[in-house]
Amino acid sequence: MLSLLVARTRRIDLVEDALSEAFVRAADRWPDEGVPTNPAGWLYTTAYRQAVGRLRAEAVAGRKAPLLAVRPDWAPPDDAQGELADDRLHLIVLSRHPALPKESRSALPLRLVLGTPTEQIARLFLVLTATMAARLTRAKKKIVGAGIPLRAPLEDELRSRLDEVCRTTYLAFTAGYTPGTGPDLLRADLAGEAVRRAALLADLLPDVPQVRALLALLLLQHSRRDARQRHGHLVTLADQHRSLWHHDEIRAGLTLLGGLEPGEGYAEELRLQALIAAEHARAPTAAETDWTAIAGHYAVLEARTGSPIVRLNRAVAVAEAQGPRPASISSRD
Repeated sequence: MLSLLVARTRRIDLVEDALSEAFVRAADRWPDEGVPTNPAGWLYTTAYRQAVGRLRAEAVAGRKAPLLAVRPDWAPPDDAQGELADDRLHLIVLSRHPALPKESRSALPLRLVLGTPTEQIARLFLVLTATMAARLTRAKKKIVGAGIPLRAPLEDELRSRLDEVCRTTYLAFTAGYTPGTGPDLLRADLAGEAVRRAALLADLLPDVPQVRALLALLLLQHSRRDARQRHGHLVTLADQHRSLWHHDEIRAGLTLLGGLEPGEGYAEELRLQALIAAEHARAPTAAETDWTAIAGHYAVLEARTGSPIVRLNRAVAVAEAQGPRPASISSRD
């Protein structure tokens, strides 16, 4: 609904408040009046009227008259998923606009496209919640103040910012599996939304290596979602019940990966990560995991990225394959 509201009103700074107000009204009225036949349509219409009311008030004051070029006669269809998917991709592309502050380009789509709570985004970026909230507010004001267009040709914009869009989609997926607390220990639903965005990208750009590699990687990792936690506690990969893995998704990921040749840039980084995930996914048991192959993929990935996290993961893989002493040497190389 947030994506649809932005697409219809062009005011990213108004729609979150309008939608929040709609939920407040629903919480106040529905217990007494009953839940409407189309709850999503009711929420959308209420939020839309709130946003249009704000726009009209601004227009009367003579400040934002051109913003009345919205579509007040438009009503959300009962099933807006097809249009919604396109609008969400537009928001992801918009959020990667070079005019926005760099520290906000990845955080903004997590909030607007996936609805990730600001507190969880802050935890992902290792900053205070108040700091992240301020970043998001500044980014939304920048979009409105700088007149950044909300509707450019989607495929052209995607191709010009494709690596950034892929990074954002992967970050959104990671946000779903960043451990939280209580019932939100993991958010497989958020990760699933990122997988759907990656699948939509693959439909739009089926022959682009980084898109295929991204979808393969997410499918392979997301296939383990039902085995990742038990009784409110995380379950390590070695202890997961592999019967709970989604093997149809594993097959789809392996098929995508099998058609990818070695490449360059971010596409190759994603392919290497997918190769590592594939070794875990195809092993019948944890003991049969090919740690030598995994260590080799990590070595190539480390040479490309210089990431200390990749170096640590490589050391773990070497330890599994050869023992702790070679691993300690590998970590110092």
